[in-house]
Amino acid sequence: MITVDPQKLQLRPGQRVLDLGCGEGRHAIHLLVSEPVDVVAIDLNIADVRTACERAQPFVDQQQSPGRLLLGVANGKQLPFASDTFDVVICSEVLEHIEDYPAVLAEIDRVLKPGGTFAASVPAFLPEWICWRLSDAYHQVEGGHIRIFRQRELRQSIERLGHRCFARHKAHALHAPYWWLKCLLWHKPDSRLLAAYHRMLVWDLMQKPLLTRVLEKLLNPVLGKSLVLYFVKPVQVDGRLAEAVASEPVPEAVEVRP
Repeated sequence: MITVDPQKLQLRPGQRVLDLGCGEGRHAIHLLVSEPVDVVAIDLNIADVRTACERAQPFVDQQQSPGRLLLGVANGKQLPFASDTFDVVICSEVLEHIEDYPAVLAEIDRVLKPGGTFAASVPAFLPEWICWRLSDAYHQVEGGHIRIFRQRELRQSIERLGHRCFARHKAHALHAPYWWLKCLLWHKPDSRLLAAYHRMLVWDLMQKPLLTRVLEKLLNPVLGKSLVLYFVKPVQVDGRLAEAVASEPVPEAVEVRP
């Protein structure tokens, strides 16, 4: 289930992409199998990184991946990369978990090349606000959400770094009612209604029927579970210097490749 739209990243062959807070690798693996780029995916949770590695391996073994993927464990507030290393940075559904999220944004700005693209997604305000009202356990679990972002708040936090927002959208409207049901029935995880809705979401994800695709597109502006913002970092160096930093090596990590 991809939240960030790869077409808006304007990827080119050989570019370096950082997936910060990759979780179990949904964006990183998607780019691995669809784009001829070098993806570095990091997360604090080593169990999630191992799961991402396991999920990526079959595509590599079958030589179905035009890209390359390196997986590793790292702290978003102290990224182990040189400045101006990446052409694109993705940070999807991460910032709502972090107390000092401006520190993470500052690190993203540091490692992103001038002229590079930054895609950030967080839970959209209205669906998230409803979840918080329906269940305290939803956001009070270990590692849970500690804030609800308003679009203006997130956008201004990134624009203060000098980045320019060039696109935005919401995603996963059909998932919002599922999470409302899950919150409402938090102490009834075996609910048949919840299980039926989950089966529908899996069917929709696998089959992509026209009816649900059109319905979600119509509902996304209001009920989209995720808000996605796209930025470009201003070019503050000349072209020759930008090319020079492009040749800097990426630090070692767990590599998944043919």
